[in-house]
Amino acid sequence: MPSTAIDLERLRALLEGINQYGFNGETGGYNRIGYSDTDMAARDWLLDQMKNDGLTVTRDSVYNLFGRYGPETGPSILVGSHTDTVPEGGGFDGSLGVAVALECVRTMRDANLTPEIAIEVVVTAEEEGRFGGMLGSQTIAGTLTREWIDKSRDADGTTLVEAMNAHGLSPYDALGKGRKAEDAVAYLELHIEQGPVLESTGQAVGIVHSVAGVRNLRVKFTGKANHSGTTPMNLRADAFAGLARVGAAIPGIIDRHGGENTRVTIGKADLYPNFIHTVPGAAEFVINIRDTDPAIIEAVREALEAEIGAAAADNNLAFDIAEQSRIEPVKLNTELSELLHQEADRLGLDARSMPSGAGHDAQTMQSLCPSALMFIPSRDGVSHSPEEWSDWPDIEKGANLMLAALIRLSKADRT
Repeated sequence: MPSTAIDLERLRALLEGINQYGFNGETGGYNRIGYSDTDMAARDWLLDQMKNDGLTVTRDSVYNLFGRYGPETGPSILVGSHTDTVPEGGGFDGSLGVAVALECVRTMRDANLTPEIAIEVVVTAEEEGRFGGMLGSQTIAGTLTREWIDKSRDADGTTLVEAMNAHGLSPYDALGKGRKAEDAVAYLELHIEQGPVLESTGQAVGIVHSVAGVRNLRVKFTGKANHSGTTPMNLRADAFAGLARVGAAIPGIIDRHGGENTRVTIGKADLYPNFIHTVPGAAEFVINIRDTDPAIIEAVREALEAEIGAAAADNNLAFDIAEQSRIEPVKLNTELSELLHQEADRLGLDARSMPSGAGHDAQTMQSLCPSALMFIPSRDGVSHSPEEWSDWPDIEKGANLMLAALIRLSKADRT
């Protein structure tokens, strides 16, 4: 245990405080969807916590929440994550990073460690992508555009504007309100891995060198709905047959065009008319492509589009492909990663350099300032689920690493 260390029980209580909002006692899941009542209530609660801690608390036009500790003026180090969840999500994704950030500041305060460079605990808004982006960090980084706002709506058709207006907010107020680069020294984020690597290798922390880019392709096969008993197999225009062929081709496409960090998933699909006695006349599905190398993403995309065309031709189908969304791969700051590795070594923690296949605020913040992302192990690699869990000894190690990094970064002389 380092001489200055976080209070694990206080950290646990803080996380439980966040997770009192949106908990479903029947499923064990958490529901703090971006700009829902429970999402807003959790941030209101954190605002009060930060004020009670004596931090200078502000919120911006999208309800990013900031708690400043240290000098009242000048640049700052941003540290935190998000508290919104996916539907029936877990209790650690995002929220743990917020709790750790605030606990680190509390520990520094208790130890009479006043930073020479201010530290700001940040709770970002709408990270989980209800509306297709990372609105909070986009706002801070100044990458938000009117065109993106105009198009943003959730899976049920609710627009971002409608959801925010219901809480007295407007996304248009955030345009042009990003931080200046000279005011942001760095951004740091602790997160659960959401994968099985650290647990399988027995390593304490992962220090992320890059975050995968994402392409979402919306595909539609159109054939002919017909009776399942009277339509001969060779005379069908079966939309599901096209979908099945594309799905079956994914492993071979990755073998030929992908790499060790390539991920391709069909996680959403709809058949029409979706009846047991009817040959599907249409199939709509989304292909999710991820990799840290943009060239690999494009090669895999081209191969998938060729397979879609071949599947359509062989099954008498028409097809349409539209890019639904795109996020470019991002390399995080090398110097911050090296600092984290040095502090991990000093604390005796086995740290792994690794990519992130999931998106995080750190990738957006990298466009504004040097950014770093660290992982702690996830049990069985499960996330976005009520079964999501990280063990508290692992959390303690990661939190103390974050504390050590913040103490070092907040000194005018970081050596």
